[in-house]
Amino acid sequence: MTVQLSASTFTLMFMLMLISPVGSFAQQTPYAGQHTREIKALSPSDLQSYLSGHGMGLAKAVELNHYPGPKHVLELAEALHLTEQQRTQTQTIFDAMRQEAIQLGHQLIQAERHLDDLFSRQTVTEDALQEATRTIADYQGKLRNAHLRAHLAQRRVLNAEQIQHYDHLRGYAASTQTDHPHRHQH
Repeated sequence: MTVQLSASTFTLMFMLMLISPVGSFAQQTPYAGQHTREIKALSPSDLQSYLSGHGMGLAKAVELNHYPGPKHVLELAEALHLTEQQRTQTQTIFDAMRQEAIQLGHQLIQAERHLDDLFSRQTVTEDALQEATRTIADYQGKLRNAHLRAHLAQRRVLNAEQIQHYDHLRGYAASTQTDHPHRHQH
């Protein structure tokens, strides 16, 4: 089957093909609109998370390997049948982690602001870039470590049944004692 197009239809289609990618390019660029941010690399949501000590997925390595997080343990305290001592210990772990995370979040934001300033003022050098990115990486590592340490401490507070129940309540249903033969027993 052969389709014949009139000259005007062909010309219109050709022009649309030429215009379409150019006209929609700005809408498809993933960074469109982000150039107005105070710190280009951080969204308002990122800033809020850092300033409030949220985990931001930094503890997935432990959370998904049977190391409960104190924030979620507190949220599930009744379902986990925490003793008063466990609640107190968990709250202490959470408060210490959150305080450290907020402090590190502030420092990380300042380091990101410095990097952004180097580029916005067009004063960046290789050495300054190396130092700025090293500083950011150091704060990111310390922040992640704070969250991971909290999970490590939290695990010592709970017994094996509570950990297994926590995994189930959090939706990690396949997480059972047999999944990880070297799992620490309390």
